[in-house]
Amino acid sequence: MTIEVRAPFDSRLIDTVETSGAEAVEAALETAYRLFRDRSAWLQPAKRVEILRQAARLMTDQAEHLAVEAAREGGKPLIDSRAEVARAFDGVLNASELLRSEGGSVVPMGGTPASTGRIAFTTHEPIGVVVAVSAFNHPLNLIVHQVAPAIAAGCPVIVKPAEATPLSCLRFVAILREAGLPEAWCQALLTESREVTGKLVTDPRVGFFSFIGSAAVGWSLRARLAPGTRCALEHGGAAPVIVAPDADLAAAVPLIAKGGFYHAGQVCVSVQRVFAHRSIAARLARELADAAGKLRVGDPLVAETEVGPLIRPGEVARVHEWVEEAVAGGAELLSGGRPLSETCYPPTVLLEPPPDCRLSTREVFGPVVCVYAYDDLDEAIGRANALPYAFQAAVFTRDFATAFHAYSHLDGSAVMVNDHTAFRVDWMPFAGLRQSGLGVGGIPYTFRDMTIEKLFVGKMV
Repeated sequence: MTIEVRAPFDSRLIDTVETSGAEAVEAALETAYRLFRDRSAWLQPAKRVEILRQAARLMTDQAEHLAVEAAREGGKPLIDSRAEVARAFDGVLNASELLRSEGGSVVPMGGTPASTGRIAFTTHEPIGVVVAVSAFNHPLNLIVHQVAPAIAAGCPVIVKPAEATPLSCLRFVAILREAGLPEAWCQALLTESREVTGKLVTDPRVGFFSFIGSAAVGWSLRARLAPGTRCALEHGGAAPVIVAPDADLAAAVPLIAKGGFYHAGQVCVSVQRVFAHRSIAARLARELADAAGKLRVGDPLVAETEVGPLIRPGEVARVHEWVEEAVAGGAELLSGGRPLSETCYPPTVLLEPPPDCRLSTREVFGPVVCVYAYDDLDEAIGRANALPYAFQAAVFTRDFATAFHAYSHLDGSAVMVNDHTAFRVDWMPFAGLRQSGLGVGGIPYTFRDMTIEKLFVGKMV
């Protein structure tokens, strides 16, 4: 059985990819588990470093091809896909460096009579077979975030890319093999059904499950994991931004526009809800709408394109339905609001959508930013915190006390000051809270998740 990989902009066929059934999944799991159980077959740290460094070099040599392929299959504009590729090979280098910076620790002994005459220290070992299920929106970099730490940790890994964007994953796995990684250490497959995916994820031979994607799927799979399987889940949210009355709007508007409309809003920490002080809310919304209207929407392979298509036509219809619902409820539509084609939706700004509409309460995952007026900072924080999601948040202000108050009271794993919510570097912690996820992402944090800390206690004789 095969699936067709089609460009989200014009539905043009790019390639076909073989899918894997239950027998292929069983073979992949057995191969990976047998490899993990055979300690004599483990890759030594120096070999892992060598492979990852060589992979980064090969990625650098192929950077433009990787960027074009990612843009074509995922719809992210070429300018942003190039940035994704640069992040990806930097992430591979980051993973290689962890083997020389992430060590164990000495556990003090001798402080009690029972511990006298003993020495204790820890080292790290691989946790076991890693199964990684990934999302479409960063088709190369997300795979790097899941696979490179597994290789650095010494774990055999089975990776399932998103059905819409498998080619970047397959190319990265090929690069790893070209760099010297034996085939059994990283197996990529597309499962033929959700049932087969469930068999892969919930098998008791899986030591660690890494998931990036929708909350409904992630939490459902987590509930079915075998006893002892650890996991990390990265979902999404409806990222809030608070704009104080003293904010520099000339600086804030382009940053909010970038955070809201980057990759057509298909980012788990895209700006979605902007709470602006009543004295500036209307002005901010108008200026944001003006910025949105100037963005070039279209073919992601055209160098001038700033906003590409949504991943599927059905997503365009869904986003438009949500916008129409908000407008019918009293929101003022300031820009966009009407599909440009079957595949593209314009950057859209609404002022004061009703608090109970879907744009105000759920993740839109599309190019829509909502602006709401507030009178009191704590009121804005309360509204920002009111949803069952918490990921990254932001505040724009020139006042340190305001910034620190927002940082202290916003429910999020990260609060950006005078920057948008979608800021990320790949070595920082990146964690969805509440329904937005479980565990901490970021390459060093994922590496630690994929290892166990093993204790040695020696008694002097």
